[in-house]
Amino acid sequence: QVQPQESGPGLVKPSQTLSLTCAVSGDSITTGNTFWTWIRQPPGKGLEWIGYMAYEGTSVYSPSFKSRTSISRDTTKNQIILQLDSVTPEDTGVYYCQGKIVRTDYWGQGAQVIVSS
Repeated sequence: QVQPQESGPGLVKPSQTLSLTCAVSGDSITTGNTFWTWIRQPPGKGLEWIGYMAYEGTSVYSPSFKSRTSISRDTTKNQIILQLDSVTPEDTGVYYCQGKIVRTDYWGQGAQVIVSS
């Protein structure tokens, strides 16, 4: 069973960089036709698509996040890493890592992030 697991600091100050890690178990992040997506949900709002990394290492970002987002990976640890620069309180929310393998989606439990001074 593929299982993504998000982890991060929980509390970040405004203007800092948020870094979240998605540790994947059950399959390699480099398996063919696999895509690893970061999605977030602000309080009281719907899901927002941030971007994804494909199995071969390319990344695609939402225009809303592209200027301050980086998605990378550590293949030795089987992890996908999200970095979001210059955070504001509007970046508060639950951040999810989703894996898509062929036609099946695997969701992590989410990581709560609060941006506050």
